[in-house]
Amino acid sequence: MPQPWKGLTIPQRFADQAAAHPDLPAIVSDRGATTYRQLHAQSDRVAAWVASRGLGRGDKVGLYCINSEAFAAAYLGIQKAGGTVVPVNLLLNPKEVAYILADAGARGLVYFEGFGPAVEAFRGEVPGLDHVACIGDSPARPDDVRWADVLATGGEPPAPALDPEEDLAALIYTSGTTGRPKGAMLTHRNLVANTFSVAEALGGQPGEDRFLTVLPMFHAFAATAGMLYPLLHGMSFVPVPKFDPEGVARAIRKHQATIFLGVPSMYAVMLRLEGEAAEGIRGLRYAVSGGAAMPVEIMRQFEAKFGVRIYEGDGPTECSPVTCVNPIGGERRPGTVGLAVPGVEMRILDGEGREPPVGEIGEICVRGPNVMAGYWNQPEETAASFFGEWFRTGDLGTVDEDGYFSIVDRIKDMIIVNGMNVYPRMVEEVLYQHPAVREAAVVGEPHPTHGEIPVAFISLREGQEADSAAIRSFCLDHLGRHEVPRKVRIIPDLPKNAAGKIVKRELRKQGEVERGIA
Repeated sequence: MPQPWKGLTIPQRFADQAAAHPDLPAIVSDRGATTYRQLHAQSDRVAAWVASRGLGRGDKVGLYCINSEAFAAAYLGIQKAGGTVVPVNLLLNPKEVAYILADAGARGLVYFEGFGPAVEAFRGEVPGLDHVACIGDSPARPDDVRWADVLATGGEPPAPALDPEEDLAALIYTSGTTGRPKGAMLTHRNLVANTFSVAEALGGQPGEDRFLTVLPMFHAFAATAGMLYPLLHGMSFVPVPKFDPEGVARAIRKHQATIFLGVPSMYAVMLRLEGEAAEGIRGLRYAVSGGAAMPVEIMRQFEAKFGVRIYEGDGPTECSPVTCVNPIGGERRPGTVGLAVPGVEMRILDGEGREPPVGEIGEICVRGPNVMAGYWNQPEETAASFFGEWFRTGDLGTVDEDGYFSIVDRIKDMIIVNGMNVYPRMVEEVLYQHPAVREAAVVGEPHPTHGEIPVAFISLREGQEADSAAIRSFCLDHLGRHEVPRKVRIIPDLPKNAAGKIVKRELRKQGEVERGIA
């Protein structure tokens, strides 16, 4: 199989694109367009500044920034200097940020000026964090280097000899749902190879397609599919720092975005758009959903309203992250995450690492050049995450005879009621079919008799009413008795992380508080 990514680092591939398309917009925002030539020059200056601080190959540099042109310039510049980018989740509290930067051994930090107070709160807890730059004119400390001064750094940019297979491009920390966050070590090969896989799967048009990137760029999905993919393949992207449905629709229309990347909760909220805002959405060529299971009912409603197809895909951070997607323009199967992208292999394996018969539930496992080098400083966690070369995603799923994968649920989210497996996603799909339900999530709650029981948390559509009895009665018509939620909690909004994904651990905590055990 051809391997066009072989031997390439991110800086090399970006330099090739900048040489081929110097005057093509790389980034477009309300501040105007940044061409490939300009972004190349800006990231060179960042690299020169990083090198001037004595940082280089293998050094970790934190990037604590909103979606913006500066994020891309800093990301590329750190890598041009040979460094490893450590993106920081903007929703973490200072103690959590301190843990990540200290665990990574970060020696440098580039932060957006609005996060100055947080930086002050954690900087003393990160040993060796001696080189700090502020994107903006209001640094937290006078000796933090201003962004304008970074971009004015003189001298030739460094050109370290990097090994695409060994040198880390990014160290991305997982959300830590099962304990302390783990740093996924992504090499240049991992990320560049994944952009080539995405290029074949999504069929983006160089010089024409423009991605609307509102998913946070510290997140693997947005970093690869919404930033690196367009920048390494001659396209452009529109960074939007905050999800607001009207603002997104306005940005799509104003900047002529053709492809939107989102998570299911975003599509659910965008259904409220009307008038000119709705027209903005209709201008898209297509949309992609990932990060969480897309309820088929939300997909159906979105497509009926806007005439824009949603192609669902998936992939964990540890896989750079894209592993599969429904084929653009090909046969799409709602309720599935599609086919493995070119260059990536996927299998269903049981607990012993064996393939069960087609259609049976097992763990989705992945092999390919996109799979991480391991978890930073956690050899035991790394070993436990693999069956040989196959990375264990932690997702339960199936594959049909045509190779389309379906995610049943996360292994850790499965509920066992009287010894029978209940998969929350299947219950949630039914809940989304109720006309009053806007959002839904199902979690397990310990029970002295049944082992566990399903508990549903839902929010209602504006102007709609429903109570627990009505919701349970609806479920009884569509589910087995053991799958019907024993409790239904109606709340204004479901908790979400920075990527817009519903956070079930917060719902479990809420349940513990209600039961008086937290």
